[in-house]
Amino acid sequence: MLEEIKTNIEKLISLYETEKQRADALQAELDKSKAEAAASKERIADLDGQIDNLKLQYAFSGAGDPALAKERINKLIHEIDRCIKLLEK
Repeated sequence: MLEEIKTNIEKLISLYETEKQRADALQAELDKSKAEAAASKERIADLDGQIDNLKLQYAFSGAGDPALAKERINKLIHEIDRCIKLLEK
């Protein structure tokens, strides 16, 4: 009977070690996935910024007409100046 209990304890310890290794492997996989997800989110944010910059460049380009682009920029500057004056009151 004592020998049977000892055998069962050894089996239990073996099972525990196996499950511990499995849990450690799964934790490592989870950490790797989290790091990949964070890197992907950062990449998405960077690409969104690039898209916004390209949209602004296109909007200010005046479809190839530098005079039109300059006029648009001047209008925006005047509008910003007007807003600043309103805020100063």
